[in-house]
Amino acid sequence: MILVLVEVSPAGGAVETSREAVTFARDLAAVGGGVPVDVVLVGAPDDALAGVLASYGVRRVHALTGPAYDSFSGAAWAAGLVEVRERAGSVVVMAAGTPRGNEVLAHVAARLAVPMAANVVSFGGLSPFTVTRQVVGGAVLEEMRLAERPAVFTVAGHAVPAAPADVPGAGELVVETPTVAEADLVARVVSTEEPEPDLSGALTSARVVVGAGRGAGSADGFDDLLELVELLDGSLGVSRVVTSLGWRPHHEQVGQTGSRIAPELYIPCGISGAIQHWAGCSSAKAILAINTDPDAPMVTRATHAVIGDLHEVVPAVNAEIRRRRG
Repeated sequence: MILVLVEVSPAGGAVETSREAVTFARDLAAVGGGVPVDVVLVGAPDDALAGVLASYGVRRVHALTGPAYDSFSGAAWAAGLVEVRERAGSVVVMAAGTPRGNEVLAHVAARLAVPMAANVVSFGGLSPFTVTRQVVGGAVLEEMRLAERPAVFTVAGHAVPAAPADVPGAGELVVETPTVAEADLVARVVSTEEPEPDLSGALTSARVVVGAGRGAGSADGFDDLLELVELLDGSLGVSRVVTSLGWRPHHEQVGQTGSRIAPELYIPCGISGAIQHWAGCSSAKAILAINTDPDAPMVTRATHAVIGDLHEVVPAVNAEIRRRRG
């Protein structure tokens, strides 16, 4: 059996990366002879959410409840996950490669005394079980053998698209109240601040993302880029240097320490394409780079490129879009 940790959004639905992880688990289960896929989530049981997960082929939904789960604690979540795993006898424990997913599964691996593979993008042979994972900010792919059982790993965001199963699962809802030691609650979330509305979520789900780097020139150099975003009904994503300089807020950052995106089209403007930024945008279906440097890494990796100053190219693109739309 395969056990997947599913993260739940504040709105109550399974986050996209968790649905991707369940899809990945289902593909793995099919190769392994059709073993069942169960999921673990934290919080009050929800029949509607269980129904959505059932459409992804999930057999059973384990809901971890109790005071220990009122706020996030990586060790407490791991304790519950391990307890469910021990009863179910799963041979694979996995999660999405989010900050929480990686933290919880690191605790799980330590408790079970097995290695953990982070940011897996595909799997290979089953005997021995091998996975391919992203390292060095996604610039290098590494093959890793997971000989111990259970195999513990996280799935990189957008490694596979989230897709419901051809045949739904039962989605049986099971309420779990695992025992959590006080030591597991030493590090936990004690307060949260509400983010500004419609921020990083819009960026990670956008079909078109317009990127901006140091080439924007200053905090006042984004007007044409924002107009292009509006014309394409997209989102703005920026490089780390832009947020470090205070030109744009951090929630717009794309990269290893920002958001990972997978739009239909990414238009990086004035972005050289450092490894850390590439880690966040490499899943884009097509990339149109605008840069003055024909040898910039982003230009050499792009599907298409325009060599020129973004402050000349982008206004021309905007004007042409407006002209064609009348």
